[in-house]
Amino acid sequence: MERRRAPAANRRYRQRRFWDALYRQDGAEPREWLGGLSRFLPQLEAELRPGDRILVLGCGNSALSHDLYELGYTDVTSIDFSPACIAAMRTRYAHCPGLRWAVMDIRALAFPDAAFDVVLEKGTLDVLMVEETDPWDVSPQATAAMHRVLAEVSRVLRPGGCFISITFAQPHFRKPHYAQEAFGWSLRHAACGDAGAFHYFLYVMRKGQPLDAPDLALGCRLHQSPPPPDPPPPPASPDNEDYLLAIQL
Repeated sequence: MERRRAPAANRRYRQRRFWDALYRQDGAEPREWLGGLSRFLPQLEAELRPGDRILVLGCGNSALSHDLYELGYTDVTSIDFSPACIAAMRTRYAHCPGLRWAVMDIRALAFPDAAFDVVLEKGTLDVLMVEETDPWDVSPQATAAMHRVLAEVSRVLRPGGCFISITFAQPHFRKPHYAQEAFGWSLRHAACGDAGAFHYFLYVMRKGQPLDAPDLALGCRLHQSPPPPDPPPPPASPDNEDYLLAIQL
């Protein structure tokens, strides 16, 4: 069966020129996807330690990196694939010497192995899914792109470090991608959000700890082929049809 296509407008979210145009227009004026730091600060602070080397993926013009800096987490590297974004953020926060900014593709991180204690993303990985139309049946292309990014995250995390992902993606859709034994981390999640509002999810992956058996099973199912559709019922034979007709008469 041919896959349904996502709306053409969704494709723009994966294009650098769309984001460059947006950031040239908005500059570094903060724009928050999924809300600001205060929304999930209690859950986040439980995972952070003073002196942590923190990497923020797809920083955009969110104030997240600066807000962490103001809270005392002063070793923060933020990356985005938009040169316009990074130029604007570097200028806006030039007064914060511990904040570093770099143009970089999250699929190919230009950092050595075990360079960070914490890798953090807020809505960035959702961009990899914008062209998907069925969250129960993600395309091989999107699955491979997600795997490539997560493999890079695992590589740059030190043993004992953690990857924190904040997203609207519900556990039954996102956990299979995160629960891959090859990444060498454990996985847990918590729901966040205000009462009566949309909830989002904070996933924590701890490098060097094993996956629980149920999560490991979820990860294994991600790469299994879907079962074939049930065959159509066989047509009724003419003899049977005549017999049923005779009964009705």
